[in-house]
Amino acid sequence: MIGADGGNLGVLPIRQALQAARDADLDLVEVSPNAAPPVCRIMDFGKFLYEREKKEREARKAQTKIEIKEIRLRPKTNEHHRGFKVDDARRWLLQGHKVRVTIRFRGREMDYPEIALEDLKEIAQSLSDVGVVEQAPMMEGRTMLVVMGPAKAKVKKADKAEITTEEKPEEE
Repeated sequence: MIGADGGNLGVLPIRQALQAARDADLDLVEVSPNAAPPVCRIMDFGKFLYEREKKEREARKAQTKIEIKEIRLRPKTNEHHRGFKVDDARRWLLQGHKVRVTIRFRGREMDYPEIALEDLKEIAQSLSDVGVVEQAPMMEGRTMLVVMGPAKAKVKKADKAEITTEEKPEEE
């Protein structure tokens, strides 16, 4: 049994352990039931639960939720309009979001998937400085899509390269 101050009280009968917990105005909590003999601790159980919940809340706050943003196009979307959409995708990638670019086919447009494939490759090429292709262009029903993620690794490598060249003294 472990006391309220964290000190080892030794092996005690259950009645004696419960009495010690009542005397301290605390709870007797079984910490590890599978040990031989089982280990119990005198503590404020409500406070323990509160602290554990507080830690879990802090851990959830620290997590980053990655959103998948989407831009939708058609095979007949002109260059100018596509430029606006690509600018939005660039902004989202810089913010750390993933971007799904979908091209939706209607009617006879399904007969010419190579047009959409070319568009997706152009978009991926124009965003290659801020993003990487995570899912290659693929057909899904009447849509063709590509998923891009932020290129954080490339940015970090570039920053490290600049730092290492700045730190090294130039030899003459």
